[in-house]
Amino acid sequence: MKKVYKMMDLDCANCAAKMEEAIGKLPGVKRASVSFVTQKLILEGEDEHFEEIVKQAVQICKKVEPDCKILIG
Repeated sequence: MKKVYKMMDLDCANCAAKMEEAIGKLPGVKRASVSFVTQKLILEGEDEHFEEIVKQAVQICKKVEPDCKILIG
């Protein structure tokens, strides 16, 4: 499954790179891309684990940049 999520309050390209690297290491993730310029997260992962991957991605983003939000749904 592949989905694109809008992000809010992503303030720094370095933080985006840290998020991308950490999300990309999650089990079941095929590809993760966090763009500071477009404020988007592109996430591609295994269908059966996708919901858990998204939850973990949200936690990673909060840990790296507490004000950043991933808009889901």
